[in-house]
Amino acid sequence: MTESFRRSGEYPQGDHQQSAYSEQPYAQPYASPENPTTSSVNPEWPPPPAYEPTQPGAAPTALLTEPVSPAAPRQRAKGPLALLAAVAIAAAAVGGGTAYAFQQLTGSDTVASSSTSTSVVPASKKGTVAGVAESVSPSIVEISAASNAGSSTGSGVIITTGGEIVTNNHVVSGASQIKVQLSNGKSYTATVVGTDSKKDLALIKLDDAPSGLTAATLGDSDAVKVGDQVVAIGSPEGLTGTVTSGIVSALDRDVTVSTDESQGQQQQQQGGGGGQWPFEFGGQQFNGDTGSSTTTYKALQTDASLNPGNSGGALIDMNGNIIGINSAMYSAADATSSTAGSVGLGFAIPINTVKADLDTLRAGGSDS
Repeated sequence: MTESFRRSGEYPQGDHQQSAYSEQPYAQPYASPENPTTSSVNPEWPPPPAYEPTQPGAAPTALLTEPVSPAAPRQRAKGPLALLAAVAIAAAAVGGGTAYAFQQLTGSDTVASSSTSTSVVPASKKGTVAGVAESVSPSIVEISAASNAGSSTGSGVIITTGGEIVTNNHVVSGASQIKVQLSNGKSYTATVVGTDSKKDLALIKLDDAPSGLTAATLGDSDAVKVGDQVVAIGSPEGLTGTVTSGIVSALDRDVTVSTDESQGQQQQQQGGGGGQWPFEFGGQQFNGDTGSSTTTYKALQTDASLNPGNSGGALIDMNGNIIGINSAMYSAADATSSTAGSVGLGFAIPINTVKADLDTLRAGGSDS
């Protein structure tokens, strides 16, 4: 048994190979009066420091030849890393809920963003329109924009708990006053932070944002595929929180819209909702004349029902992530605002375009 503890060079005394557990060279200081040559102390117990042998060249016992393990210091050093790892695991488990929690901790103007594989819908309702509607509806608002020319209705998406809301530029274009109605029915005034007519985007913010706002989670529109199921939520014709569903019909559609603020005022005079903004697609104009000042962007095409007032609302994947901001719908050329309806041709600005434009919008936008 003693040889299993012996190491090369452990006993420099040559042939005098002493057991690690018997005839310890420093056992004598612990001898008892009855047996002055035998230690009464268990040889496996390490002797107190005050009696540690000082014989030069004496080899330590096998129990002390192993270096002191630095495991404890390493564990302390890894403490913060272990915490971060635990948080990362929790993030993977609960998806958008964790992103929202981080948003609450890091600041009210932090945007929750995730991949399309991250689900903010409860597991029991994942992949259902009802689950998406229940999870995301609290983040969708109705926007009423008023000007000297009249008023119009559109939709918007809450992106931070501090009250930042993304919508279409044409929803608030030319507005002198903006009122936002939350999903709970309460209304607040809002101020335009920045607009980007070239992308038909605008950022507004509630003047006195209440606590407890639910911010949407922005997904990854680059991961969207034709045929993916989607849900649209908005306020068509002032019907707050209307939910429709469909699929992504096509990607990268070139949609041309007006950048002229007077077009918005003209639509307000005609009583049209935000969804009736004139646009061009495939060389044809719809919902009126876009005018001479236009811009073209790449859009997601969907057959989810969109109607006047859906503009600025959300196009959502089945995990509850926002993948687009609804911006235009096709109406028959001879349709009036009272008879216009969805024919399954709607367009949304990809959410990655929105995310890339947020810093510009927060700085006042490209139109400032």
